[in-house]
Amino acid sequence: MKLLVNGTKHEVDAPPDMPLLWVLRDLMHLTGTKFGCGIAQCGACTVHVDGAPRRSCVTPVSTVEGKSVTTIEGLSKDGTHPVQRAWAELDVVQCGYCQSGQIMAAVALLRAKPNPSDADIDAAMTGNLCRCGTYQRIRNAVHRAAELTEG
Repeated sequence: MKLLVNGTKHEVDAPPDMPLLWVLRDLMHLTGTKFGCGIAQCGACTVHVDGAPRRSCVTPVSTVEGKSVTTIEGLSKDGTHPVQRAWAELDVVQCGYCQSGQIMAAVALLRAKPNPSDADIDAAMTGNLCRCGTYQRIRNAVHRAAELTEG
């Protein structure tokens, strides 16, 4: 199967129904995308498919063939994407497990709404769970990323 992941073409030997998450982690060794719940409820496994957020734990790999997949590793090679910079600047992360999914959701939100309100952020990020409860810091970081993107 041919995949385009983070701008690079890859050939993978995977069953068509294998979840994209396991293709990324186990076959391609891109471990930034995390397994959380396995039922598309927590958001830890969020990646972008053709620019839209998608839960990779329930996405059969065959459904992304011919589409562009972006993982947390594909946002920037050195952590300089505005959302990644905002996350670091505001010290959002506690345990960090959910953060790649949070960041991917925030990137999609800012692409759709470059200057989101608190309500926009809450609505867009609702499906991404954080056991550490850093929701206020996440909201602040989304606002900061919007500022960084403007500049």
